Amino acid sequence: MAKRPTITDLARISGVSVATVDRVLNNRLPVREETARRVYETATEIGYHAAGLIKQRMRHELPEYRLGFLLLRGNDVFYGDFATELELAVSQSQRFRGAATIDFACSLVPDEIAAQMRRLAAKSRAIAVVGPDHPTLTAAVEALKARGQPVFSLLSDFAAGIREGYVGLDNRKVGRTAAWMIARAARQPGKVALFVGSHRFHGHELREIGFRSFFREHAPDFSVLETLVNLEANQVTHDAMIDLLARYPDLAGCYVAGGGMEGAVSALRAVRPVNMPVVVCNEINAASRAALADNILTMVISTPLAALCRELVDRMVHAIEAGAANAPGQTFLPFDIYLPENI
Repeated sequence: MAKRPTITDLARISGVSVATVDRVLNNRLPVREETARRVYETATEIGYHAAGLIKQRMRHELPEYRLGFLLLRGNDVFYGDFATELELAVSQSQRFRGAATIDFACSLVPDEIAAQMRRLAAKSRAIAVVGPDHPTLTAAVEALKARGQPVFSLLSDFAAGIREGYVGLDNRKVGRTAAWMIARAARQPGKVALFVGSHRFHGHELREIGFRSFFREHAPDFSVLETLVNLEANQVTHDAMIDLLARYPDLAGCYVAGGGMEGAVSALRAVRPVNMPVVVCNEINAASRAALADNILTMVISTPLAALCRELVDRMVHAIEAGAANAPGQTFLPFDIYLPENI
Protein backbone atom coordinates (compact mmCIF):
# COMPACT_ATOMS: atom_id res chain seq x y z
CA MET A 1 0.00 0.00 0.00
CA ALA A 2 1.43 3.39 -1.04
CA LYS A 3 2.53 5.72 1.74
CA ARG A 4 0.11 8.58 2.35
CA PRO A 5 1.72 11.93 1.32
CA THR A 6 2.68 14.09 4.29
CA ILE A 7 2.95 17.86 4.69
CA THR A 8 6.72 17.43 4.37
CA ASP A 9 6.27 15.65 1.02
CA LEU A 10 3.96 18.42 -0.17
CA ALA A 11 6.44 21.15 0.83
CA ARG A 12 9.38 19.37 -0.81
CA ILE A 13 7.62 18.70 -4.13
CA SER A 14 6.12 22.22 -4.19
CA GLY A 15 9.52 23.77 -3.59
CA VAL A 16 8.44 25.68 -0.49
CA SER A 17 8.92 25.35 3.26
CA VAL A 18 6.67 23.39 5.59
CA ALA A 19 5.84 26.71 7.26
CA THR A 20 4.57 28.09 3.95
CA VAL A 21 2.36 25.04 3.42
CA ASP A 22 1.05 25.49 6.97
CA ARG A 23 0.17 29.12 6.20
CA VAL A 24 -1.69 28.05 3.05
CA LEU A 25 -3.58 25.34 4.94
CA ASN A 26 -4.54 27.49 7.89
CA ASN A 27 -4.89 30.86 6.18
CA ARG A 28 -2.18 32.41 8.35
CA LEU A 29 -0.41 35.52 7.10
CA PRO A 30 -0.51 36.45 3.42
CA VAL A 31 0.87 33.99 0.86
CA ARG A 32 1.42 35.00 -2.74
CA GLU A 33 -1.32 33.74 -5.06
CA GLU A 34 1.10 31.93 -7.37
CA THR A 35 2.69 30.17 -4.38
CA ALA A 36 -0.68 29.08 -2.98
CA ARG A 37 -1.72 27.84 -6.43
CA ARG A 38 1.51 25.84 -6.81
CA VAL A 39 0.92 24.21 -3.43
CA TYR A 40 -2.69 23.40 -4.37
CA GLU A 41 -1.76 21.94 -7.76
CA THR A 42 0.95 19.80 -6.17
CA ALA A 43 -1.44 18.64 -3.45
CA THR A 44 -3.95 17.57 -6.10
CA GLU A 45 -1.26 15.83 -8.15
CA ILE A 46 0.16 13.75 -5.29
CA GLY A 47 -3.21 13.07 -3.64
CA TYR A 48 -2.57 15.05 -0.45
CA HIS A 49 -5.57 14.59 1.82
CA ALA A 50 -6.14 18.33 2.45
CA ALA A 51 -6.12 19.44 -1.22
CA GLY A 52 -9.81 20.31 -0.99
CA LEU A 53 -9.19 22.47 2.09
CA ILE A 54 -6.43 24.36 0.29
CA LYS A 55 -8.74 25.08 -2.61
CA GLN A 56 -11.41 26.30 -0.20
CA ARG A 57 -8.91 28.59 1.56
CA MET A 58 -7.78 30.01 -1.78
CA ARG A 59 -11.33 30.76 -2.93
CA HIS A 60 -12.15 32.36 0.41
CA GLU A 61 -9.58 35.04 -0.33
CA LEU A 62 -11.03 35.86 -3.76
CA PRO A 63 -13.27 38.90 -4.36
CA GLU A 64 -16.99 38.24 -4.72
CA TYR A 65 -19.00 39.50 -7.71
CA ARG A 66 -22.42 38.86 -9.19
CA LEU A 67 -22.52 38.84 -12.99
CA GLY A 68 -25.69 39.28 -15.03
CA PHE A 69 -26.51 37.75 -18.41
CA LEU A 70 -29.48 38.47 -20.67
CA LEU A 71 -30.07 35.81 -23.33
CA LEU A 72 -32.87 35.18 -25.81
CA ARG A 73 -35.63 32.52 -25.89
CA GLY A 74 -35.51 30.54 -22.67
CA ASN A 75 -37.20 27.55 -24.36
CA ASP A 76 -34.48 27.30 -27.04
CA VAL A 77 -31.99 24.43 -26.67
CA PHE A 78 -29.04 26.62 -27.65
CA TYR A 79 -29.78 29.30 -25.06
CA GLY A 80 -30.44 26.64 -22.43
CA ASP A 81 -26.99 25.19 -23.12
CA PHE A 82 -25.56 28.72 -23.10
CA ALA A 83 -27.00 29.38 -19.64
CA THR A 84 -25.53 26.13 -18.30
CA GLU A 85 -22.07 26.99 -19.61
CA LEU A 86 -22.26 30.51 -18.16
CA GLU A 87 -23.10 29.17 -14.70
CA LEU A 88 -20.21 26.70 -14.98
CA ALA A 89 -17.74 29.39 -16.09
CA VAL A 90 -18.70 31.63 -13.15
CA SER A 91 -18.54 28.82 -10.59
CA GLN A 92 -15.17 27.55 -11.82
CA SER A 93 -13.41 30.89 -12.23
CA GLN A 94 -10.12 31.13 -10.39
CA ARG A 95 -10.32 34.95 -10.28
CA PHE A 96 -13.39 35.50 -8.10
CA ARG A 97 -16.22 33.99 -6.11
CA GLY A 98 -19.70 34.79 -7.24
CA ALA A 99 -22.91 33.85 -8.92
CA ALA A 100 -24.51 34.21 -12.33
CA THR A 101 -27.92 35.82 -12.70
CA ILE A 102 -29.35 34.68 -16.04
CA ASP A 103 -32.49 36.18 -17.57
CA PHE A 104 -34.13 35.51 -20.90
CA ALA A 105 -35.64 38.26 -23.06
CA CYS A 106 -39.41 38.02 -23.23
CA SER A 107 -39.50 39.69 -26.66
CA LEU A 108 -37.30 41.49 -29.18
CA VAL A 109 -38.95 44.87 -28.52
CA PRO A 110 -36.03 47.23 -27.74
CA ASP A 111 -37.85 49.05 -24.91
CA GLU A 112 -38.55 45.75 -23.16
CA ILE A 113 -34.98 44.50 -23.58
CA ALA A 114 -33.64 47.82 -22.25
CA ALA A 115 -35.93 47.52 -19.21
CA GLN A 116 -34.65 43.99 -18.55
CA MET A 117 -31.08 45.23 -18.89
CA ARG A 118 -31.67 47.90 -16.25
CA ARG A 119 -33.27 45.43 -13.85
CA LEU A 120 -30.41 42.99 -14.34
CA ALA A 121 -27.79 45.71 -13.89
CA ALA A 122 -29.40 46.77 -10.60
CA LYS A 123 -28.31 43.48 -9.03
CA SER A 124 -25.05 42.84 -10.95
CA ARG A 125 -21.54 44.29 -11.08
CA ALA A 126 -21.35 43.76 -14.86
CA ILE A 127 -23.76 42.43 -17.48
CA ALA A 128 -23.57 40.77 -20.90
CA VAL A 129 -26.47 40.89 -23.34
CA VAL A 130 -27.65 39.24 -26.57
CA GLY A 131 -29.68 41.93 -28.29
CA PRO A 132 -30.43 43.89 -31.45
CA ASP A 133 -28.48 46.96 -32.50
CA HIS A 134 -30.99 49.71 -31.68
CA PRO A 135 -30.72 53.30 -30.36
CA THR A 136 -32.80 52.41 -27.30
CA LEU A 137 -30.27 49.77 -26.23
CA THR A 138 -27.38 52.09 -27.01
CA ALA A 139 -28.89 54.71 -24.69
CA ALA A 140 -29.35 52.09 -21.94
CA VAL A 141 -25.71 51.00 -22.28
CA GLU A 142 -24.55 54.62 -22.19
CA ALA A 143 -26.47 55.24 -18.94
CA LEU A 144 -25.00 52.13 -17.32
CA LYS A 145 -21.50 53.07 -18.46
CA ALA A 146 -21.91 56.49 -16.83
CA ARG A 147 -22.60 54.64 -13.57
CA GLY A 148 -19.43 52.60 -13.97
CA GLN A 149 -21.17 49.35 -14.91
CA PRO A 150 -19.54 47.40 -17.78
CA VAL A 151 -21.86 46.04 -20.47
CA PHE A 152 -20.75 43.42 -23.00
CA SER A 153 -22.52 42.49 -26.23
CA LEU A 154 -22.79 38.78 -26.96
CA LEU A 155 -23.03 36.87 -30.26
CA SER A 156 -24.32 39.97 -32.11
CA ASP A 157 -22.67 43.33 -31.51
CA PHE A 158 -24.55 46.49 -30.51
CA ALA A 159 -23.76 49.87 -28.98
CA ALA A 160 -20.33 49.75 -30.65
CA GLY A 161 -17.88 52.23 -29.15
CA ILE A 162 -19.91 52.45 -25.94
CA ARG A 163 -20.29 48.91 -24.67
CA GLU A 164 -17.21 47.51 -22.92
CA GLY A 165 -16.61 44.84 -25.55
CA TYR A 166 -18.07 42.25 -27.88
CA VAL A 167 -17.51 38.53 -27.38
CA GLY A 168 -18.62 36.08 -30.06
CA LEU A 169 -17.82 34.92 -33.57
CA ASP A 170 -16.56 36.89 -36.53
CA ASN A 171 -19.96 36.88 -38.18
CA ARG A 172 -18.76 38.08 -41.58
CA LYS A 173 -16.46 35.05 -41.76
CA VAL A 174 -19.35 32.82 -40.69
CA GLY A 175 -21.42 34.07 -43.62
CA ARG A 176 -18.58 33.58 -46.09
CA THR A 177 -17.94 30.06 -44.80
CA ALA A 178 -21.60 29.12 -45.31
CA ALA A 179 -21.46 30.49 -48.86
CA TRP A 180 -18.21 28.63 -49.58
CA MET A 181 -19.80 25.32 -48.60
CA ILE A 182 -22.89 25.89 -50.73
CA ALA A 183 -20.85 26.93 -53.77
CA ARG A 184 -18.53 23.92 -53.43
CA ALA A 185 -21.10 21.26 -52.55
CA ALA A 186 -24.00 22.19 -54.87
CA ARG A 187 -24.50 19.87 -57.86
CA GLN A 188 -24.79 22.90 -60.15
CA PRO A 189 -25.39 26.65 -59.86
CA GLY A 190 -28.92 27.79 -59.08
CA LYS A 191 -30.96 29.84 -56.66
CA VAL A 192 -29.69 30.32 -53.09
CA ALA A 193 -31.90 31.29 -50.14
CA LEU A 194 -30.85 33.16 -47.01
CA PHE A 195 -32.78 33.51 -43.74
CA VAL A 196 -31.99 36.07 -41.02
CA GLY A 197 -33.79 36.54 -37.72
CA SER A 198 -33.96 40.31 -37.98
CA HIS A 199 -32.05 43.04 -39.80
CA ARG A 200 -31.63 44.69 -36.39
CA PHE A 201 -29.21 41.93 -35.34
CA HIS A 202 -25.81 43.21 -36.33
CA GLY A 203 -24.47 39.65 -36.37
CA HIS A 204 -27.11 38.53 -38.86
CA GLU A 205 -26.45 41.56 -41.02
CA LEU A 206 -22.73 40.77 -41.09
CA ARG A 207 -23.45 37.14 -41.98
CA GLU A 208 -25.62 38.32 -44.86
CA ILE A 209 -22.87 40.70 -46.04
CA GLY A 210 -20.25 37.95 -45.92
CA PHE A 211 -22.58 35.45 -47.59
CA ARG A 212 -23.45 37.71 -50.51
CA SER A 213 -19.92 39.02 -50.96
CA PHE A 214 -18.55 35.51 -51.37
CA PHE A 215 -21.01 34.69 -54.14
CA ARG A 216 -20.28 37.99 -55.90
CA GLU A 217 -16.54 37.37 -55.77
CA HIS A 218 -16.22 33.63 -56.27
CA ALA A 219 -19.50 32.08 -57.47
CA PRO A 220 -21.35 34.60 -59.67
CA ASP A 221 -23.23 31.80 -61.48
CA PHE A 222 -25.39 31.39 -58.36
CA SER A 223 -28.33 33.73 -57.78
CA VAL A 224 -28.87 34.76 -54.14
CA LEU A 225 -32.57 35.45 -53.57
CA GLU A 226 -34.02 38.33 -51.56
CA THR A 227 -33.24 37.77 -47.88
CA LEU A 228 -36.06 36.25 -45.84
CA VAL A 229 -36.74 37.38 -42.25
CA ASN A 230 -37.91 34.45 -40.10
CA LEU A 231 -37.90 36.10 -36.64
CA GLU A 232 -35.93 33.00 -35.59
CA ALA A 233 -39.25 31.14 -35.47
CA ASN A 234 -39.39 27.48 -36.53
CA GLN A 235 -42.91 27.63 -37.98
CA VAL A 236 -42.14 30.72 -40.06
CA THR A 237 -38.99 29.04 -41.38
CA HIS A 238 -40.86 25.79 -42.10
CA ASP A 239 -43.58 27.54 -44.13
CA ALA A 240 -41.07 29.69 -46.02
CA MET A 241 -38.91 26.67 -46.88
CA ILE A 242 -41.94 24.77 -48.20
CA ASP A 243 -42.71 27.77 -50.42
CA LEU A 244 -39.10 28.03 -51.64
CA LEU A 245 -38.99 24.36 -52.62
CA ALA A 246 -42.26 24.72 -54.55
CA ARG A 247 -41.29 27.93 -56.36
CA TYR A 248 -37.67 27.17 -57.19
CA PRO A 249 -36.98 23.67 -58.55
CA ASP A 250 -33.38 24.84 -59.06
CA LEU A 251 -32.88 25.78 -55.41
CA ALA A 252 -29.20 24.94 -54.97
CA GLY A 253 -28.64 25.98 -51.40
CA CYS A 254 -29.96 27.63 -48.27
CA TYR A 255 -28.36 29.24 -45.23
CA VAL A 256 -30.32 29.85 -42.04
CA ALA A 257 -28.12 32.58 -40.56
CA GLY A 258 -29.87 32.72 -37.18
CA GLY A 259 -32.42 30.60 -35.34
CA GLY A 260 -35.17 28.58 -36.98
CA MET A 261 -33.03 25.65 -38.09
CA GLU A 262 -35.56 23.09 -36.84
CA GLY A 263 -38.23 24.59 -39.10
CA ALA A 264 -36.01 24.28 -42.18
CA VAL A 265 -35.20 20.68 -41.31
CA SER A 266 -38.85 19.72 -40.77
CA ALA A 267 -39.79 21.21 -44.16
CA LEU A 268 -37.03 19.30 -45.95
CA ARG A 269 -38.04 16.08 -44.22
CA ALA A 270 -41.66 16.64 -45.26
CA VAL A 271 -40.97 17.45 -48.93
CA ARG A 272 -37.90 15.27 -49.52
CA PRO A 273 -36.97 17.03 -52.79
CA VAL A 274 -35.36 14.87 -55.45
CA ASN A 275 -32.50 17.37 -55.72
CA MET A 276 -31.79 18.18 -52.08
CA PRO A 277 -30.32 21.69 -51.73
CA VAL A 278 -27.12 22.24 -49.79
CA VAL A 279 -28.33 23.51 -46.41
CA VAL A 280 -26.16 25.20 -43.79
CA CYS A 281 -27.43 26.07 -40.31
CA ASN A 282 -26.03 27.12 -36.95
CA GLU A 283 -25.41 25.39 -33.62
CA ILE A 284 -25.00 21.70 -32.98
CA ASN A 285 -27.73 20.00 -30.95
CA ALA A 286 -29.76 16.79 -31.13
CA ALA A 287 -31.88 18.07 -34.04
CA SER A 288 -29.00 19.38 -36.16
CA ARG A 289 -26.89 16.30 -35.40
CA ALA A 290 -29.70 14.01 -36.57
CA ALA A 291 -30.24 16.14 -39.69
CA LEU A 292 -26.53 15.87 -40.54
CA ALA A 293 -26.64 12.11 -40.08
CA ASP A 294 -29.64 11.91 -42.43
CA ASN A 295 -27.96 14.18 -45.03
CA ILE A 296 -30.66 16.82 -44.61
CA LEU A 297 -28.05 19.35 -43.48
CA THR A 298 -24.67 19.65 -45.17
CA MET A 299 -22.86 21.70 -42.54
CA VAL A 300 -23.48 23.18 -39.11
CA ILE A 301 -21.47 26.19 -37.93
CA SER A 302 -21.38 26.14 -34.15
CA THR A 303 -20.41 28.52 -31.34
CA PRO A 304 -17.81 27.05 -28.90
CA LEU A 305 -19.94 27.87 -25.87
CA ALA A 306 -17.60 26.63 -23.13
CA ALA A 307 -14.63 28.62 -24.44
CA LEU A 308 -16.78 31.68 -25.12
CA CYS A 309 -18.20 31.68 -21.59
CA ARG A 310 -14.79 31.36 -19.96
CA GLU A 311 -13.45 34.22 -22.09
CA LEU A 312 -16.48 36.38 -21.40
CA VAL A 313 -16.43 35.88 -17.63
CA ASP A 314 -12.70 36.63 -17.51
CA ARG A 315 -13.21 39.87 -19.45
CA MET A 316 -16.15 40.92 -17.29
CA VAL A 317 -14.10 40.50 -14.12
CA HIS A 318 -11.18 42.38 -15.69
CA ALA A 319 -13.52 45.27 -16.54
CA ILE A 320 -14.83 45.36 -12.96
CA GLU A 321 -11.35 45.44 -11.48
CA ALA A 322 -9.48 47.55 -14.05
CA GLY A 323 -12.20 49.96 -15.14
CA ALA A 324 -13.45 50.84 -18.61
CA ALA A 325 -11.23 50.09 -21.59
CA ASN A 326 -9.78 53.04 -23.46
CA ALA A 327 -10.74 51.43 -26.77
CA PRO A 328 -13.68 49.00 -26.45
CA GLY A 329 -12.88 46.08 -28.72
CA GLN A 330 -14.08 42.79 -30.13
CA THR A 331 -13.10 39.28 -29.10
CA PHE A 332 -13.59 36.71 -31.85
CA LEU A 333 -13.56 33.01 -31.04
CA PRO A 334 -12.92 30.39 -33.75
CA PHE A 335 -16.14 28.62 -34.69
CA ASP A 336 -16.65 24.86 -34.88
CA ILE A 337 -17.70 23.13 -38.08
CA TYR A 338 -19.74 19.93 -38.11
CA LEU A 339 -20.24 17.76 -41.20
CA PRO A 340 -21.99 14.40 -41.67
CA GLU A 341 -18.60 12.70 -41.42
CA ASN A 342 -17.40 14.21 -38.12
CA ILE A 343 -20.46 14.19 -35.87
